[in-house]
Amino acid sequence: MERWIWYAIVSMVFAGATAVVAKLGLTGISAELGLAVRTSVVFLIVLATAAVIVPRSELQSLTAVNIGWLTLSGALASISWIFYYKAIHVGEVSTVALIDKGSVVVAIVLAFLVLNEPVTATKLVGGSLMLAGLFVVARG
Repeated sequence: MERWIWYAIVSMVFAGATAVVAKLGLTGISAELGLAVRTSVVFLIVLATAAVIVPRSELQSLTAVNIGWLTLSGALASISWIFYYKAIHVGEVSTVALIDKGSVVVAIVLAFLVLNEPVTATKLVGGSLMLAGLFVVARG
């Protein structure tokens, strides 16, 4: 199995766990405060990881275009996290997490439109099944 698949699997497991742990951490506080604490921890861990792993020479490769796209990505992620935390604060984590994973369909469409990635029959069927499952769980 290719390394990126293992990375994706590890990401999946931790993403699933973080939703449950976050719901526990939101007890008695606002979603916004919980997200601020969580994001501070994320910032420190990611910064420390980059400090250890990224060679200093790579900083010279960073361009204004990189910074622009990554800034937009950060802004979009922030909006996603704000609404995700609001949703898990008052809703069921299992339902919110599933609806959130509908983002896969959005990613498939945007990857096709923006990055010219192919939309294969496998992706169409998988994306359709994900949407169908999303509607089943969200209505139940």
